[in-house]
Amino acid sequence: MASHSGDKKLIYKIAKAYYLDNLTQQDIGHRFGLSRVKVSRLLQQARDDGVVKIAVIPPPGTFGDLERQLETKYGLHEVVVVSPARYDRANIVRELGQAASDCLMRSLQGHETVGMSWGTTLRAVVDALPSRNWPQLTVVQTAGGLGRPEAEVYGSDLVRRAAQALGGRWRVITAPGIVASQLARDALLADTHIAETLAMAAAADVALVGLGAITAESVVLQASTLLTEQQIAEIKRRGMVGDIGLRFYDAEGRPIEHEVNQRIIALDLDQLRRIPRVIGVAGGPDKVESIRAALRGSLINVLVTDDRTATRLLHD
Repeated sequence: MASHSGDKKLIYKIAKAYYLDNLTQQDIGHRFGLSRVKVSRLLQQARDDGVVKIAVIPPPGTFGDLERQLETKYGLHEVVVVSPARYDRANIVRELGQAASDCLMRSLQGHETVGMSWGTTLRAVVDALPSRNWPQLTVVQTAGGLGRPEAEVYGSDLVRRAAQALGGRWRVITAPGIVASQLARDALLADTHIAETLAMAAAADVALVGLGAITAESVVLQASTLLTEQQIAEIKRRGMVGDIGLRFYDAEGRPIEHEVNQRIIALDLDQLRRIPRVIGVAGGPDKVESIRAALRGSLINVLVTDDRTATRLLHD
């Protein structure tokens, strides 16, 4: 540590040369007759002694502090918060789609495998994707389809559209997400194409997922004919607050044990958790509990949401 005024004066001169005059550490060493290692140590001493204080100021109209607090609270890689012009469902989804598209594009170099589920919010992400020419990139479906094959929010169409926008390849699961029996599920998983597609999804570099909540607008409720109202009620009684690609979880992000799991063709939550970067996109008051549970269970490590939802996740 500096022990007299001469040392303190030298620390000040070096700090000023580095931070205000923009000299390199090598230039400073030459100027003051010091080794580069010594310059580095004195710069660190300047910060330790309060000679240098660094302030990072968020741009106006952004949520840098709120994002940072959420990242710290839940141990996330990144949080992206948007402020919609209006808080109706359609506008929130559109704003989240653009923000998540930007977040995804920053994560890609053009040679990755991108896993993708389905849903209304992910359709907004795909709608916002820019055009690229990345022939080495692959977009792969993480869960079998739901509903009508032509429905644009149900998986294979979103995967195909995303890959076309990015100039890459696509791989879809040629099977429903929920089948009638475990025997049917096992037979489909024995198909080489389906098994290889799920293996590819499990090995993805990045996953883009929606966080579902069982509401009247839920894609699962609207599309699936193989989950009865009684079964949905049973899953809710066991503590279900949300789902990612047909994998239901409780308030702590733990999988719900139920017979339906034996009829699902999709990545499970442990497989999802092992993907290096999992971007969860969700917002609005009906999604708060689903998002919070996914964060508690470390099911995602990047969150794109709106400012009101973010504030509730931080303080509730």
